[in-house]
Amino acid sequence: MNKFFVLAVAALAVSCVQADSFDARAETREYKSDLKEDGSYAYQYQTSNGIAGQESGVGGYYASGSNAYYAPDGQLIQLTYTADGNGYHPAGAHLPTPPPIPAAILKSLEYIRTHPQQESRQGQGRF
Repeated sequence: MNKFFVLAVAALAVSCVQADSFDARAETREYKSDLKEDGSYAYQYQTSNGIAGQESGVGGYYASGSNAYYAPDGQLIQLTYTADGNGYHPAGAHLPTPPPIPAAILKSLEYIRTHPQQESRQGQGRF
């Protein structure tokens, strides 16, 4: 049992070193950049290990772009985003999502929306 554990750890270490050395040897295959006098810009890049990205926008005001890479398990991770005065808005299948709102809560919210609270007259409230 102990020998099996040692062999398993050694195999895992070798695979991690191989993966790290693959990424360490990655080269830039493509890089383009364009910056204009009005503050607008665009860039894109791609590496030999599958990392890619692109973005365009107006500096300090707006940006939109995307990134992609391969996770250690081989899954392609893709992210798209926008950023503006309303914040950063990422989108991707790998991002967590909130659970659905329970039906009872939705029903309560709809009731509140359709039955606005009336203002009570001052001095005529109940105790």
